[in-house]
Amino acid sequence: MPEKKFYLTTPIYYVNARPHIGHAYSTIAADVIARRHRLLGDDTFFLTGTDEHGQKVERSAAAAGIPPLQFADQVSATFRALWDRMGITYDDYIRTTEPRHTEAVQKLFQLLLDRDKIYLSSYTGQYSIGEEMFVDGPPGTIGPDGKPTETVTEENYFFRLSAYQLPLIDLIESEDPENRLLIQPESSRNEVLSFLRGNVAEATDRGDVLELSALGKAYVPGALKDLSISRTSFKWGIPVPGNEKHVIYVWLDALANYMTAIGYGSNDPVQQEKFQRYWPADLHLVGKEITRFHCVYWPAFLLAAGIPTPRSVVANGWLLFDDSKMSKSKGNVVRTETILDAFGTEVYKKQFPDSTKKEQDLFAADVLRYFLLREIPFGQDGSFSFDAMITRYNADLANGYGNLVSRTLSMIEKYFEGLIPEGIVDPELGQRLEASVVLGSQNFHAYGFSNLLEILMASIKAIDVYITFHAPWKLAAVGDEKSNADLRDTLHTAFESIRILTVLLYPILPSATAKVWAQLGLGDIEVAAQNGELQNLEWGGLKPGTKLGPLAPIFPRADKGLAQIMVDMENPSSTPQKPEHPKPSKFVDETTTHTSAAPSDPTDPGAAPRTSSLVETAPGMTVGGSYASSTARPETPSHTEARASGVFANAAAQSDIPDTPQIVIDDFVKIDLRVAQIVVAERIPKADKLLRLEVDLGYEKRQILSGIAEWYTPEELLGKKIVVIANLAPRKMRGLESHGMLLAASHGDDGKPVLATFGEEIAVGSRLK
Repeated sequence: MPEKKFYLTTPIYYVNARPHIGHAYSTIAADVIARRHRLLGDDTFFLTGTDEHGQKVERSAAAAGIPPLQFADQVSATFRALWDRMGITYDDYIRTTEPRHTEAVQKLFQLLLDRDKIYLSSYTGQYSIGEEMFVDGPPGTIGPDGKPTETVTEENYFFRLSAYQLPLIDLIESEDPENRLLIQPESSRNEVLSFLRGNVAEATDRGDVLELSALGKAYVPGALKDLSISRTSFKWGIPVPGNEKHVIYVWLDALANYMTAIGYGSNDPVQQEKFQRYWPADLHLVGKEITRFHCVYWPAFLLAAGIPTPRSVVANGWLLFDDSKMSKSKGNVVRTETILDAFGTEVYKKQFPDSTKKEQDLFAADVLRYFLLREIPFGQDGSFSFDAMITRYNADLANGYGNLVSRTLSMIEKYFEGLIPEGIVDPELGQRLEASVVLGSQNFHAYGFSNLLEILMASIKAIDVYITFHAPWKLAAVGDEKSNADLRDTLHTAFESIRILTVLLYPILPSATAKVWAQLGLGDIEVAAQNGELQNLEWGGLKPGTKLGPLAPIFPRADKGLAQIMVDMENPSSTPQKPEHPKPSKFVDETTTHTSAAPSDPTDPGAAPRTSSLVETAPGMTVGGSYASSTARPETPSHTEARASGVFANAAAQSDIPDTPQIVIDDFVKIDLRVAQIVVAERIPKADKLLRLEVDLGYEKRQILSGIAEWYTPEELLGKKIVVIANLAPRKMRGLESHGMLLAASHGDDGKPVLATFGEEIAVGSRLK
């Protein structure tokens, strides 16, 4: 058994509603951390599960017309199925309705009772149903969930929480890493300490006596009150042993899962040994709204029971949608299934029609993992939108990491028959990658996922620049001894860089990096992780002569229209509704009036704009003033299929006389010709003539499909400045959007295109006039 253990947990998710991406966020982070510790060789145990007792669940089940356990069974199954679908590598899934849990919780309650840490009393106060807690205030007080509290009077068992005010402050303030509760981020730690210390400023103004912690920090004695830990107002919970009219407070019940899942309270020697092996927990990952429960109540219960406290609690921020936290009650949740279905079907399956549902799901899960951890600094709140997700995916994964892998391995396949060349690593790039390894390790340890990915993406751009500068395609064309040596060095360096970056990305992109690892010819990345092979992040780990695996795209590009598809999936029955009352104008002095319904006759001047083609009353008849037989706009043919017209008509007719129709200046100024630089170029599977280009126009990046694959390789196009028609309407080709057209002259009998380029330096985005 490995000497070092690492035990981490997610919050167990409450089963009053189905999962959304807020739940996925914490679980993804935990999975990333677990994978990282496993590849480092740590004996890692990763726990997740569901919290299934309490008044909210009881009421939700009643509303659904089914017993609470049946309701909990159904909702818990959706959480577990989702984690399995996403490839989450949990080691155990705990449910608080399981006998192993309920029996252990009763033993913990009895232990606290026997140690005189619990007493029976009565209480009247304001109770928040949503948060399952009493709050201070008069009747009608708004609870933490934003809803009015209910006045509750009942006999309760109380935990002597007030006795642990100073021990908790000292535990959190401690500078001894072996005897402290580390709370991150700092804002959460300060919030917890503020709650424990009480209002020191007000107490000072009143002249109250303050006391000092072990570190000499002032606090208000008595600021922490005893805590009610049983209920009699509902029945859905674990009964108090010996007094079954009481059920155990849901938070004592739920928090204990972190111990019951690894054997606490069990009579089985194997489970007892397991508890001794893994407890205390090394990391509790929680949402910031439940920090107090994990950093005040939970360690106090453990101190009272004489059980070691967890080593650290890390709180992640909220995912914001429409500037507010995602929650079922606000109706602004985004289902993880929507993202899995959309990216899996609309992106991956279109590129790989024969792919399995599991492959599609794992690809889409990687996209979500990357976006959440790259976009949102862990511990802070962050905004979520479908548009931002697609933009980040295309920029960092499709055009960044994926394109680097594709272009490098394609050149090794082309110039070295798929065998890794022996070469000398570029020292400057080598130093940069070594720094990335050090910084990557530091950021993993500090849960700085966003910083880590920013560093790795910067490294990917540096490697791209390195390849473009050395231009392997040009070196291969020269073919002399020095050029061949430079070619080997360049591609060896690029390959070794990809190997190291792939190891660093593996915990975050497990499915995608597995595909890259196989294409690198290095085998199964999961087996490599288990065998400790991914711990080698030094230059020289590459074995020259290794044969590449079969090559294929890793990250197919996502169209911007995918955002609307996901919106429609989230709102399948939504249709535009006519407002009952006019909306207030955005202009202060503008007034609105009620209007009658639009006339149904489409020829009426007051009719609504037409959104569909006119019905053709006499199909086949020509439309006046033209040779068209329909008013419908014909689809634009591919430029490789279109008949020659205009300035090309006579060339097609083999005439030497230009037959150029005259245009006026007003016609010419309608065409927006811009300088663009090609930043991505790659072949399209099963399309021999087409290349997919991404061009930088200065003000935005665009995708353009061009039929020049017979005359230009992707490698020689990278970095070229060309001329594009920027205001050409986008169209679909091979299921991909092409937005714009590049300009080229036609040369020779075979019509070879020669791109219009520039002989002197010019800024991208400049307009041709």
